[in-house]
Amino acid sequence: MNELNHVAVIMDGNGRWGLKNKKSRNYGHLRGIKRVETIIKASVTQKIPFLTLYTFSTENWKRPKNEINFLFNLIRESLKKNLKKIIKRGVKVNIIGKRKDLPNDVKHIIKIVEKKTFNNKTITLNIALNYGSKEEIISVCKSFVKEKKKEINIKNFEKRLYTKNIPHPDILIRTGGKKRLSNFLLWQLAYAEIFFVNKLWPDFNVDDFNNILKKYNKIKRNFGKI
Repeated sequence: MNELNHVAVIMDGNGRWGLKNKKSRNYGHLRGIKRVETIIKASVTQKIPFLTLYTFSTENWKRPKNEINFLFNLIRESLKKNLKKIIKRGVKVNIIGKRKDLPNDVKHIIKIVEKKTFNNKTITLNIALNYGSKEEIISVCKSFVKEKKKEINIKNFEKRLYTKNIPHPDILIRTGGKKRLSNFLLWQLAYAEIFFVNKLWPDFNVDDFNNILKKYNKIKRNFGKI
């Protein structure tokens, strides 16, 4: 059985799901939030230490303003509404991404949630918010330029990533039928086992998740060796 410390998920297909069901894209996002809770529960059941969800990318600012506003309202309400439940379940929330451009009230909510869940041990939920892997890598490079004398190597590089002190993902799941990484954890996914799923995110269920874990356990992971 392969060791499993970290699952990362690109939750693609919410908007398309809404339109497919003759509703709005925003309705799809609303249904997608419910699926998030399902997969967090499944991860806890499977005793997975780290779960990372691609929630809002640096490229998502290009979307229509009403959709962006809806997404951030959804994030605000979900964090505030579920905070007690998150604490009770022992979920530690960690936000990765460029916080500078986030709305001020969202930054405030994030600080509160991270502080109140800091000592939780059941699972660490990394929410990738205003996250872009290229921006993350450039930011690390700039820090080396600023420090000048610091030796550039893999260990020092990884200490400067948003995911410092977090093991790299063993599994990447992308729903929605698209086969691309979309600027997500490009450095960290170097040796991840990648599973592309045709289902749209709101249709992705516990059985789908568990089936991927079973397939993962059958893979011989070499990491460059024979």
